[in-house]
Amino acid sequence: MTTSKGPPFFLLSGAGNDFIALLDRPVPAAETVRAWCRRGLSVGADGLFSLRRAAAGRYVLDYANADGARADLCLNAARCAARLAFDQEPSASSVQIETAAGTLTAEPLDESRTAVLVSAPGQGRSMTLQANGHALPGRRIDVGVPHFVLWWQTDLDQAPVASLGPILRSHPDLGREGANVHFVDLNLPEGFRIRSFERGVEAETLACGTGVVASAACAIAEGRLSLPLVAATRSGCELRLEAAAAAPDGAARWRLSGDARIVASGRIRDQATLLPSAP
Repeated sequence: MTTSKGPPFFLLSGAGNDFIALLDRPVPAAETVRAWCRRGLSVGADGLFSLRRAAAGRYVLDYANADGARADLCLNAARCAARLAFDQEPSASSVQIETAAGTLTAEPLDESRTAVLVSAPGQGRSMTLQANGHALPGRRIDVGVPHFVLWWQTDLDQAPVASLGPILRSHPDLGREGANVHFVDLNLPEGFRIRSFERGVEAETLACGTGVVASAACAIAEGRLSLPLVAATRSGCELRLEAAAAAPDGAARWRLSGDARIVASGRIRDQATLLPSAP
């Protein structure tokens, strides 16, 4: 048995969306990301990110989903990255997080909550997907990554996320890369409930930050909701969206806030990459 100490890592959770984090280390090869993110056999996570300090108060975020594929943006990962940055710079009142989809401003709220300022999204477009013999109306929208938002009219707890999610995620009408799929119940007094099937994880996750922003934008576009609002996620955590001060260039921004915490740290051992032994 090898006893190599392995690279240091952090484990973070953003409203139940969990991530392996490397500080000032590059994202490893896709096969290593997949191995480390396997639940039950390794560390286990929905994704992995690398956070590199570029200057005081400025960081570069590089993100990969659990399948090892890179993604331009994950807002729960960005909030978790900000939490890690504030752990490194506890006196900072804000930090800049550079992502492949643009630079975000992040603010600490308390020891377990952070907020990020994001560009106000567009309205997306209405579309109806045919699946399992049913016509499913919703909206296609891009919030750094593509999403399909499905208005769910019956009991959300009974929604077939595990069976219908994979079909819609790869639906040909959503393009070659597919999209994250969100089942959204608008019957909350101040917002909505949401369940998300995420590409790259290829399963339901307990929260999706970009999905919350996408769903809110779609509901607002149809006149169903307005800011501020609260999204209740599968984990039981709430994510809050509200209008924020405009960016320096005058562009409208929203503020996404909620749970983001460092739950563990240590070293990843060599055994974390081992495949199951053949019987």
